[in-house]
Parts: sequence; C-alpha cells; structure tokens
Amino acid sequence: MAGLPDAKIDIVRTLVASAPDKVVSGLRNALAAADGDTALAGVRRVVEAEVAERTLRNRVLEPIAPLFIDRRGDPDRLAFPPRALPLLWRGLRAVASVDVETAALVLADFEPGVTSTEPFDRLTERLVEEVDLREQRDIVAALDVIEADRAGGVAVLRSCLAMSPVVRRATEKLPEWISRTTQERAAAARLAYRDACRGGEDAGPRFFEMLGAQMAEPWTILRIVSAVMDHPTESYLSGSELAVFANRLMDAVDANLKVVAGFDLNGGAPAGQAAAGTVEILTLQISELENAIDLAREGGWGGRIQKQKQSLASVVERRLRELPKLQSAALPSQKVRVARALISEPSLTTPPDPGHVQRCRGLLTFAEGIRASANYGGFASTRVKVMEAAGEALDQYVEDVLSLVRDGEVPDREIAALRLQVAAEFAGLIHEPRASDIVRRRAASAFGAVKAPRPAWEDPARPV
Repeated sequence: MAGLPDAKIDIVRTLVASAPDKVVSGLRNALAAADGDTALAGVRRVVEAEVAERTLRNRVLEPIAPLFIDRRGDPDRLAFPPRALPLLWRGLRAVASVDVETAALVLADFEPGVTSTEPFDRLTERLVEEVDLREQRDIVAALDVIEADRAGGVAVLRSCLAMSPVVRRATEKLPEWISRTTQERAAAARLAYRDACRGGEDAGPRFFEMLGAQMAEPWTILRIVSAVMDHPTESYLSGSELAVFANRLMDAVDANLKVVAGFDLNGGAPAGQAAAGTVEILTLQISELENAIDLAREGGWGGRIQKQKQSLASVVERRLRELPKLQSAALPSQKVRVARALISEPSLTTPPDPGHVQRCRGLLTFAEGIRASANYGGFASTRVKVMEAAGEALDQYVEDVLSLVRDGEVPDREIAALRLQVAAEFAGLIHEPRASDIVRRRAASAFGAVKAPRPAWEDPARPV
C-alpha cells in the first residue's frame, strides 16, 4: 500500500501536534506495529517525531510543564492554559535552536541525579528573557493566552520560570523526601525552600505548588510542607501562608465523601470499584493530614478531620447495609408451606433481573474493594458482619437450588442454571475467587446427574 501524500501527512502532523499528551501516547502504542511502506507507517513516523519532541519539551520545561492543565475544577490552583505550553516551546525553539539541540543530545543519555541539568536550566533562563522582551511571535501569543485566562498570569509564569532551577533540583529529591523523612532530608527540603523564597513575595507557596504538580497525588505535598516546618502545630500552620495546602486537602476529603455517598449502584462493578478506590484515597488523605500536622483535639482542623473520619465510616457503613436487600432482590426466595410450616426456598420461576444483579454486583465489588482500607477507615467490623451474613445467605441459597435440581423439582432448569451462574459470581466476591469455580463445578455436577424430563408430546413407550 502506498504511503499518504505529503499534503495529508501535513494534515496529520497538524492534528497530532494539537492533541493532548495522552492521545499522542495512545496513538504511538496503537501504531507500534505499523512499519514498511504503508499509509500507517507515515502516520507512525509523524507520531514518533511528536512524542520525541514532547519528551524533550517536558524535560527542558519540567518545573513548569505540569502546571499547564485545566483548572476549572479548582480555580485557585496555580495553573496555566494547556494550549500556551506548545506555543512557548515553539517560540523557545525558534530563538534558541542551538541550545535546544544541545539539550536533545544531553537527554539521549540523561540519568536523573547524575547528568547535569545545566543545558535545561539555560533554556528556562532564556525563556525568562524572551518573556521580558515580548518579541517572538509564538511566545507573545502564549503570553496573551495566559493573561486572558487570569489577570497577572504572565507575572506568575515569569516567577515560576525564574524558580525553575531550584524546583528542578528539588524534584530529583522528591522520591527520597516522600518515602521517609529524616533530619538530613528535612534539612535539604528547608534549604530548597529558602532558596525558592528569594524569588520574592508568594515564592514560598509557589514553590510547593510547583513541586506538588510533579507528584502523582499532588496532595502529598503536605508531607514536604510538614518537613520544612518541622511538623507544625495546627495553630502555627493555619496562620501561615502555607495553610492553603492543608485547607485544599480537607476540601478534597469533603468532595470525595460526597462521591462515595452518591455512587450509583446501577453502574455495576466499575462503579463499585471506582467508589472503593475513592474510599482508599480518602483514608490516605486523612492519614496524611493527621501525620503532617500536630492537630488540636477539639475544634479547628482537628475537629473537622475527626468529623470527616466519622462521616467516612458512616457513609461506608450505610452503603454496606444495603447489601441484604440487594442480594435478596438479585437471588429472590419465596415462602412455601411444608406440612404446617412455612419455609423459604429459592424462587426459580423467572430469570434473574439484570438490574437487580447489576446493583448487587456493584455493591459487592465495592465491599471487596474496601477490604484493605477498612481498619483505618473505622468500618472493618461492619464490613465483616455484613459480608459474613451475605456469605451465609448465599451458601444456603446455593445448597437449596442444588437440592431442588437433584430432586428434579425445579420448574425450569435453564432459570435454575442462570441463578446459579449469578450465585457463583457473587461467591467469588463474597468469599474468594476460587469460590466461583466451586459453585460452577457443583452446579455442573448436579445438572449432569439429573436427566431432563421427557417432553409431554413424546411417546412414553419410546426408548430414551
């Protein structure tokens, strides 16, 4: 197959250049197998070139690149419009092409903590000069976008660029500072903070904003704040310019509590898994606050965090207590009279209701997903009780259905098989994954041991 003409390749190049990093990375993975003189091979080369260019850009502008994000969810966060970053890079490449190529050569053999970052720092310093000059077309366009997004944004950007060498060095130390805080590491963090504060007013908070943007979970920056301030008391931190990081994390806890309280069971297993992940994040966030700050026992932040812990346990327990009703709806039973007594046995007259099964599946997935965070979250006891009761009810249901199957007393074998399929899935969530296979094997054995009844229209004298 012939390759794409140059005009179409240019169109592809323009589209790829304007796509977000995640999209470009996904395209690269999707086109990994394309090679030779095919149309896709040309697209692959365009994508590979774009990936290489962005890798270089993100390394050179590492201290500020993560700040170019959509901030609509948090208008107070330090951030710049995403479309300004490629404009700044294009302008920098135009005015400092030799330095950019030197940086590319350095990046080819770059080892964090070993290779000098001086070529990268030189480029960020050049970008500061270009921001002041406001002559290069692409850089001017980027600055206009930034200022239109937030008044004073260009001044903030310049401050971040001037602070980039300090932030770059601190970023290399972040894994150490986060993993375990020692006196030596805390002293190094304080030194970096002091260097950053020389950048003028608001430089201190801005330093932590830039460092936090480098982290997978930006709220863990509170750990570095705590190290720099030597595990501050609540009153000391709340009165400082760094209080914003604790307040932001507490606000995030409140938002995540609402997510857990309102997660939709109709979303099934994915919704349950997502909600369980949010619960795990909540326990980590609350733990971060408790470990980073010397909290007051009553009132203030200490009181707020204690209420958040109680709310987390209450919200989770409330959702867990919905399980018996949902399980009964997904695997319904009915009352039948045996002699003079009424007993409960599985209702096998209608197929499983997909909606009921979906909701129960979602809650069981949630219950399984919060296992690791149950102890710290304060809902371990409720979870154990609910899951034990669910397991006993499910085991009895399976036994009753299998007994009816063996005795040939099920009105519809196919419906019984479908119910057992649902029960097998639930068993894996309530007990352990192997429990699903056990239920399936027992069901197959029970159905195999019973011959299907002869249809009424067949001749009774005809041999089977």
